[in-house]
Amino acid sequence: MQRFHFPAVEASQAELEIRARVREFLQRERETGGFVPRADCWVSAPDAQFSRKVGEMGWLGMTWPTQYGGQQQSPLMRLAVTEELLAAGAPVAAHWVADRQSGPHILKYGTEQQKYNILPKIVAGECFFAIGMSEPQAGSDLAAVTTKAEKTATGWRLNGRKIWSTGAHISSYMIVLARTSPAEGRNRHVGLSQFLVDLSLPGISISGIEDMAGGRHFNETLFEDVELTDDSLLGEEGRGWAQVMGELAMERSGPERFLTTFVLIEQTIAAIRHQVDFQSAALLGRLYVHLVSLRRMSRGIARLLEQGESPETEAALVKQLGNQFEKDVLSHLRKLMAALPPDEWPNGLRALLEAAILRQPSATLRGGTTEIMRGIIARQLGVR
Repeated sequence: MQRFHFPAVEASQAELEIRARVREFLQRERETGGFVPRADCWVSAPDAQFSRKVGEMGWLGMTWPTQYGGQQQSPLMRLAVTEELLAAGAPVAAHWVADRQSGPHILKYGTEQQKYNILPKIVAGECFFAIGMSEPQAGSDLAAVTTKAEKTATGWRLNGRKIWSTGAHISSYMIVLARTSPAEGRNRHVGLSQFLVDLSLPGISISGIEDMAGGRHFNETLFEDVELTDDSLLGEEGRGWAQVMGELAMERSGPERFLTTFVLIEQTIAAIRHQVDFQSAALLGRLYVHLVSLRRMSRGIARLLEQGESPETEAALVKQLGNQFEKDVLSHLRKLMAALPPDEWPNGLRALLEAAILRQPSATLRGGTTEIMRGIIARQLGVR
């Protein structure tokens, strides 16, 4: 059995200063009509203009080397910025995937040409990415992907279908996991590779998947005889499985796993502030304790990343506990708001709550299902 490791991290003066700058920026944007706070803002609130503003402030690609447009800041400094953006419900969905995982993935596995061509555009908030992992028959069982890339005289020919590709309709690129050679017996992890796919290429069609409220941030992406050049391969041929596991660690450990509904918590507390009884205070206290614990864990993972470690199992634990926290938030807040007459609800609070309820079930799926996360945690504890 191995223990989980979440080092305690104190906030530095530099971190406190950048938080203050981000809050000033966000307040100015709200006051001038730059955005309206949204729950689940990192998935369902894309705004290319806002993303460019964030890039202009120097808050995208913060940890990347300067030669690619970054600032070589620590992961903790980036965490401070992303926490503030999420807590405010800012419309960050357009650049989220590119900044969180696609850019770092290219930085780790990409060629120099790929880095110089793409990373500065991400930093500027002008280049967005979608994730090309899941397929209709390959969600939690990701090794079951059937999308194929066949070698040609000039590069690769890509055929297949990806689903739940959030933001693909506004993205420039997708990192696609595809099979490039047969699996070896029962080991399906062999023979998978990743490709950096320009979504403007012929043979690619993107269809929005409409949710219950009519939104279309999810997509189905089809690849039909898409011709890729040799330099579209990302990383090493046949090493796609190992690469994608590292990518998922970046996807699972961030504050978006427990700050999706923070703007809703804030507005609910403001609405019931003058009629909080003992039971209400106990519910809010429970949420507060869980939130503080999850933040400590997420900050610990940022420190591990800063030290060059790869905390995949710690990330799985943060995601799993974050999923449960988000469910508890909605359950508790609905109880608290039930005591407030509907005509006394503040403007916008009902819409926030309804949007959060609508999208909450997807939190247990994106980045890996609850069952998969529990399996990873159980393996770390030595009980599986």
